[in-house]
Amino acid sequence: MVQTRSRRPLARWAIITLLAAGAAAHTGGAASAATSHEGSAPVGVTLEADRQTITSALRVDLTRDFATLPLYKGSAAGQTVWYVITDVSDSAMARQLGVNHAPKLANAPAMCPACVQEVETSEAVLGQAAVEFQGAPDFSLQRTLEPAPGPNFFPPQSFTVGAQAGANYSPFVQVRGTDVVFNAPIVATGDEPLDVTTHTNTHDRTLGIDTEAMTTDHLFVRGFSNGRSIAYLSFDSSDAFTATVERSTFVPGLADLQFQNGGDGPGRDDRPDSARASIFTFVNAQTGLEDPSERGASQGEGRSQGLTHALSLPIVGQDAAVANPDVLEALARGADVSNIFSDMPRDFANSDASQYSPAWDLQVGIYSDDAVAAGQNGLRTDADEVRQLAADGVVTGPGGLSLGSANIIINCPALAFLDMPAADAESVVPGAVNAGTGGQAGAGRNLPVLPAAALVLLGAGITAVAARRLVRR
Repeated sequence: MVQTRSRRPLARWAIITLLAAGAAAHTGGAASAATSHEGSAPVGVTLEADRQTITSALRVDLTRDFATLPLYKGSAAGQTVWYVITDVSDSAMARQLGVNHAPKLANAPAMCPACVQEVETSEAVLGQAAVEFQGAPDFSLQRTLEPAPGPNFFPPQSFTVGAQAGANYSPFVQVRGTDVVFNAPIVATGDEPLDVTTHTNTHDRTLGIDTEAMTTDHLFVRGFSNGRSIAYLSFDSSDAFTATVERSTFVPGLADLQFQNGGDGPGRDDRPDSARASIFTFVNAQTGLEDPSERGASQGEGRSQGLTHALSLPIVGQDAAVANPDVLEALARGADVSNIFSDMPRDFANSDASQYSPAWDLQVGIYSDDAVAAGQNGLRTDADEVRQLAADGVVTGPGGLSLGSANIIINCPALAFLDMPAADAESVVPGAVNAGTGGQAGAGRNLPVLPAAALVLLGAGITAVAARRLVRR
């Protein structure tokens, strides 16, 4: 059994794990041997290239929900590793590499040296020469997730992470001797064959990998930002349960990334030395999938989001792989948690590109009993709308606390807009976009009010950090 280790108390890096108190949470267990499969995922409907924010992506597939990204080869402690680049803190390098410009990543090393690993390479721009990483993930663990019985499903009965950071691993890297920070998560380890079916040596969202063409097909998530439907990638989380439900790598050390709530309390991340941006999810939103369509889910009838929603679906514990078409079909209809970004790497509506960061500071909302009873716990697509609901008392944090940081980091780079060209986003004015369908309850989709015992469990552990949540660190 692989043991979880952390330099800080559990409450500092595992709030959602504690939200799921009572579940048999484990972070170990070697996966059984499985047949290896390689190559690229099948091609389906392609998203228009002008909608991508990561312009280096060769294509974005709307049928199986993956982005084909450039693949880079490196090494870590004598082992071959395969990685991608999605964001960088330097604007010129972002243009050169065709990735997101994330200026806030430059703050990642502040007061958290372990949040960024230094790599050895002969070029200042990552990926242009051989790279030696300090650490790598362990992908050999077997991901499991067993929801609670319906109708609530959350917290889960048990779960185990599918991948965990090894010593010195972080997806955020600096070339030694420079101050530029790259988001360069490792997506596979070892030499071929690479297993993209049960993911014994690949990331749990890797659908294909081609080490000759040097590309990898990474499953994206359908989410929202400022009323728009977006696609984003998910690679890592500082929390065990979040990593499991997101199908990502558990990297507990990222919880020390500065600053919670952007350093200035709930809402916009206006502290210039913060590495984080705000992202939102819900515990007790409605459940359901959008009807199948050629381009997949957007904001149509039946579309839902959140933790209970994701756990209510039978595919939640199954491997995401081309060999499991039912899983990919459900994800294309909106089976992921489908979080809400506060900002994108483009200025539009209330999105501020200078505030964008792939290091998301998770805020977990719980609808009030009255809101659930009135069917007001439907789809939300705008972070400012969520903040207003919190100000109105419709949404709180776990345990009745005010909505704010759970001190959980999720490494989720923006990938694309699903409903408009990326350049057109800059012409959108605040208030001109769809603010969601929160007041329209789908028939049969209302969840029952969470029982008091569940709310107690949801609040467990978070009180240990409540006093620190709004304090500048």
